[in-house]
Amino acid sequence: MADRPKFSEALDYHENPIPGKVAIRSTKPTATQADLSLAYTPGVAEPCLVIADDPEAAFRYTNRGNLVAVVSNGTAVLGLGNIGALASKPVMEGKAVLFKRFADIDVFDLEIDASDPEDVIRFCELLSPTVGGINLEDIKAPECFYIEETLRERLDIPVFHDDQHGTAIIGGAAFLNAIELTGRDMSETRVVFAGAGAAGIASARFFIELGVSPENILMSDSRGVIHSERDDINEIKREFAVETDARTLADALKGADVFVGVSVAGTVTKEMVQSMADSPIVFALANPDPEISYPDAKAARDDVIMATGRSDYPNQVNNVLGFPFIFRGALDVRARGVSEGMKVAAARALAELARQPVPDAVLRAYGLDRLQFGPDYLIPKPFDSRVLWTVAPAVAVKAIEEGLARKPFEDLDLYRTELQTRFRASHALINAITIKAMAHPKIVAFPHADDLRIIRAARRVTSDGIASPVLLGDAAKIEHLATEAGISLDGMSVVDPAREDVERRRYAAVLEKLRRHKGLSLREALRHTEDSNMYACLMVREGAADAVLGGLTTFYPETIRPALQVLNVEEGRSIVSSVYLVVVQGAPFFFTDCAVNIEPSAEQLAEIALAATSAAEEDFDRDPRVAFISYSDFGSAGGSEPARVRRAVELFRTARPDIPVDGEMQADTAVVSDLLSRRRPDGPLTRAANVLVFPNLTAANASYKLLNRLSDAEVIGPILSGLSKTVHVLQRDASVNDVVNMTAIAVAEAQRRERAST
Repeated sequence: MADRPKFSEALDYHENPIPGKVAIRSTKPTATQADLSLAYTPGVAEPCLVIADDPEAAFRYTNRGNLVAVVSNGTAVLGLGNIGALASKPVMEGKAVLFKRFADIDVFDLEIDASDPEDVIRFCELLSPTVGGINLEDIKAPECFYIEETLRERLDIPVFHDDQHGTAIIGGAAFLNAIELTGRDMSETRVVFAGAGAAGIASARFFIELGVSPENILMSDSRGVIHSERDDINEIKREFAVETDARTLADALKGADVFVGVSVAGTVTKEMVQSMADSPIVFALANPDPEISYPDAKAARDDVIMATGRSDYPNQVNNVLGFPFIFRGALDVRARGVSEGMKVAAARALAELARQPVPDAVLRAYGLDRLQFGPDYLIPKPFDSRVLWTVAPAVAVKAIEEGLARKPFEDLDLYRTELQTRFRASHALINAITIKAMAHPKIVAFPHADDLRIIRAARRVTSDGIASPVLLGDAAKIEHLATEAGISLDGMSVVDPAREDVERRRYAAVLEKLRRHKGLSLREALRHTEDSNMYACLMVREGAADAVLGGLTTFYPETIRPALQVLNVEEGRSIVSSVYLVVVQGAPFFFTDCAVNIEPSAEQLAEIALAATSAAEEDFDRDPRVAFISYSDFGSAGGSEPARVRRAVELFRTARPDIPVDGEMQADTAVVSDLLSRRRPDGPLTRAANVLVFPNLTAANASYKLLNRLSDAEVIGPILSGLSKTVHVLQRDASVNDVVNMTAIAVAEAQRRERAST
């Protein structure tokens, strides 16, 4: 095995702060003896006895109905091969994360040391009372076919091998729309498959389910076309052995309508694409490098309709569009299995969604002015939140129609609404910002960058196309840290302010001119510009960078003070303020002001609230509902603070009459809809607020930190506003992921400023 660096971002991510990517959390209180007596003995006996009498009651009294087992023996791990059960565990944990992230499904990842298919089958049979479904993963062909088929016959829960069906379903959705666009008759369409493993076989079978005639399919493997005269093919491949004169992939593609590749990079040439029929459909799905690259296919034929597995080209066939939502729909109706009809329903739902008008939120997320059904948009974008409440209901409805649902629902619209309410809140927030950033990357200066977290984050934002980093600090130390960690600095700039004589003198002259009225001399300005924070702010002022992201290794005032000294306050603003995005149980809240203003006046509170509202609207595509917080509920208590807050509410309402706002109110009133409706039945807020404006820095700062530490809320920020240029300050305990997220936010803000100035 090749030597690997001692440290890497991926290894650090998997090790810290807790090894692995998933954990088990209690969903019930366990603080007291009474709690424990209900959770375990003697109270636990009651649900046990009920379940013993009625096994279906397990779905009511345990987590079985929302629990999937991801089972693998590690014999065919994507891109890694047969690495064994233990080595496959990070991949299976990753699968668990995707289930939870996209569909709120809990997962046990179970890596089993079992090369014999019968052992895998028996393990899953023994496991089945524990879970509501089984996702088979990274099991080699042809054993995977036998394992899944046997389990589907023996078990009464959904069993799904994603390596087979994920690519087939998502590719099938794109195929349906490509057929529609090219006006082809499905039954007469000639399809060539390259790759006869799990994904290739399953895709071919699925295309037959969609309407392709078996006699119009040619399949090739590493030895050429699978034809009837070959004696080196197994029973599974023989299903696609036909009488044909074609012996090579090049032979097979002559005059073909469709190519589907699930093999290896470079197997298709431009000449092969040129030999295909008019308006050829080319799905080159090998990852990370397709059978033929997107540019080469487009160069070969300007009428080609192309899909790949890559995110940097149109029509990404990504399995994450399928398995979380297929299981969500199956679990919600307690399906006894995943039928072919349910898979077809998922594909048709995806295809239909791509034909619908694309919401502004999706366009904004991807930095696009328009996106509509056509050759470059065959399937929805992977982070289109509509996929959940489109695919899951389609799967559930088909399960009900086929008699596979043990818990059918009667109101489809209500089910869709429940899904939207449950999941819309947070799962796409940062992804939307990141996609915006990737559309037009900006130059971001990182002061005091001689910290491994900054260097790792810079590598990620460079590789992902989010930003062009400028690392400021001791160049030798930065380069040493990068080398020790095996991190390439390609694509980044490293600047040591203490050694940049020419630029530092120019920046010093600018600083001296700005601060001359404060008695600053040129000699002192030269000394000040040796500091990375000051140098970075001057870079932004002079247009050498678009944003500054500092504070990771310095205290907050050391980062913000230079910005206030050299950058003007934004037009229309009198102060700088901050907002934190706090995600609590999937719901996003905007807390303000948590970092800058100690005891703001009524006028300043209104200004702070307006800035937070703009962040919610413009950066995160949220509809703001604003609550001004105090210890008083709508005049229930006296004092100067409630009066100041009431005045701020009036000023805000005058400035933004279109935004629902109320106050003063207590914090629980603001975030609990039932309390709000009881305490203010005729108020302007009809449901809980998502923008919380605190009366002072102590209240705001304490609130977000307590939530972060005690409830495991996700916190992103501080997001600063009010300066004429983009400057943000990281928390000193920020992780690499936090730095990447804040970089994306900074780039998106710089983009918005650029648009506003043109």
